[in-house]
Amino acid sequence: MSNKTNDVNNNPFDVFVIGARKGFTVATQNLLPNVLMAYTISQILNLLGVMKFVGSIFGPAMGIFGLPGEAITVLLTAWLSSSAGTGIAVSLLSSGQINGTHATILIPAIFLMGSQLQYMGRLLGVADVPKKYWPLLMLTSILNACAAMLVMRFFV
Repeated sequence: MSNKTNDVNNNPFDVFVIGARKGFTVATQNLLPNVLMAYTISQILNLLGVMKFVGSIFGPAMGIFGLPGEAITVLLTAWLSSSAGTGIAVSLLSSGQINGTHATILIPAIFLMGSQLQYMGRLLGVADVPKKYWPLLMLTSILNACAAMLVMRFFV
């Protein structure tokens, strides 16, 4: 006796189409809104002059990594959401505030510390990790991101 669901699961074309539909849904309903929101916020901050102010304050610290001060906004938003951090990076790149080398330095950091705030409760809470270790785990990711940016600075 043939089971219809098993036939669909065994057909590579059907598996591909189902996966493509799911991927499209994730991209359009989860990732794209975050990227667009971050891009819009970045443009608003630029128009209000906040980005220039942030750049002057964080310029010396970000200079350690070979980055302009405005790049701190990429890291702060990446901590909230990797796709939002990517959106800010694209916005800064398109406005000329960072260049391709800067983006290359930032990319590993986006993904090493990305979305920590979102995942803190989802993962650490579900895994029953004692809350006293959460700051150390967050700090470890941030230090890894800093180390990656230093490495990328000297290899790019």
